[in-house]
Amino acid sequence: MNAFWYKLSTAFALALSSIMAHKLRSFLTLLGVIIGVSSVVLVGAAIEGLGNYANQTTSKAFGSESFLIAQIANVGKMTRKERAEKLRVNKEIRPEDLAYLRATTGDQMLYSPYRNRVEDVKYKEVTFENASIIGTAAVLPEIREVITTEGRFFTEQEEQNRQYVCIIGTDIVAKFFETGSPIGKSLNIRGYSFLIVGVQEKLGNAGGRSQDVSVYIPDAAFTRIIGPSRSLSIFARPRPETGLTLEQGLDITRAALRTRFKTRPGAGDNFDFLTPDSIRAFIDQILGLIGAVIVPVTMISLVVGGIVIMNIMLVSVTERTREIGIRKSLGARQADILLQFLIEAVFLSVMGGLLGLALGFAAAKGLSIAFGVDLEVTPFYMLLSVLVSSTVGVVSGWYPARMAARLDPIEAMRSE
Repeated sequence: MNAFWYKLSTAFALALSSIMAHKLRSFLTLLGVIIGVSSVVLVGAAIEGLGNYANQTTSKAFGSESFLIAQIANVGKMTRKERAEKLRVNKEIRPEDLAYLRATTGDQMLYSPYRNRVEDVKYKEVTFENASIIGTAAVLPEIREVITTEGRFFTEQEEQNRQYVCIIGTDIVAKFFETGSPIGKSLNIRGYSFLIVGVQEKLGNAGGRSQDVSVYIPDAAFTRIIGPSRSLSIFARPRPETGLTLEQGLDITRAALRTRFKTRPGAGDNFDFLTPDSIRAFIDQILGLIGAVIVPVTMISLVVGGIVIMNIMLVSVTERTREIGIRKSLGARQADILLQFLIEAVFLSVMGGLLGLALGFAAAKGLSIAFGVDLEVTPFYMLLSVLVSSTVGVVSGWYPARMAARLDPIEAMRSE
């Protein structure tokens, strides 16, 4: 055992002395690995950060304990044929169906209609284009995370009295009210004046579209100014005091709707539902596809770095042919020479990996601060980058080390 550690320490010392003797060449050799590892770390941090941001945004916009019932509710794109089939099979969700759910399961569940229409809104002579007008119920903040940073949400009394009140997003606040509070001011929607009673917290972007352009109004007011919808969506969640889980609440609602729509036993649901888990699964699938494409592309630079290491090691073997011959004539075995050059290649790649890891970590933190995003460097991508860089060192160093080990000592000593 002592002999093994002696040989290993000797090989390491010889490899390190060779690297230190050619500092600039060694650093340039490391560059390919440094760039490759830092790219992998940075891309991994971006993917993780994007996933966390998407989940946080989804939680704010959709709710973590709520689900959505609609005639068509899905994430991702649908083909025209798939949409036509759903329209043919699934029932329209009407206000009377919502009333039925409240009457039969309202002691266990909270329900809110949810209808959306894109309209221009005005304040005095200024117009905000393509605001998202949402007709809903006063109970919506209890179902999903609709948080007001100023003012309040409208009340059940205001809803029942069909009052024209609204809660607006921060983009609309920034457009109309650069200074002062919007509370108590009035927006014009389709010629109707709506009193602003609240401002929703900032949500950010999702799917390339701002979520801060919303105008929440009572569903009865929505029907009056825009008209009835053929089918509406319903947000729901179990009442907190019941202790029911989201899945149990969904089962209760599904059973009630299947009874309402006279769905045959054993047949599939003739309506759609959407849960936070299905949205997160879709997001994870998209990010997984992105990672599967981008991460291997960034690893190409690691392959290039390995090729550079192999070329430099071949040059090193050529330059040190006489040294190898002397060592072998003094009793060094092929394994000793192989270990020396292999350690040198692995040391270069591991050093490049660690420097690349530090550079990628610093770049991720710098970009997080500069752009206000959370780029999270995870242990998985750290381990992956170091593991790959070490593998690159072994693979790229094996051939030059093997070639050096097989040199004939007499011929090697004759070389100049």
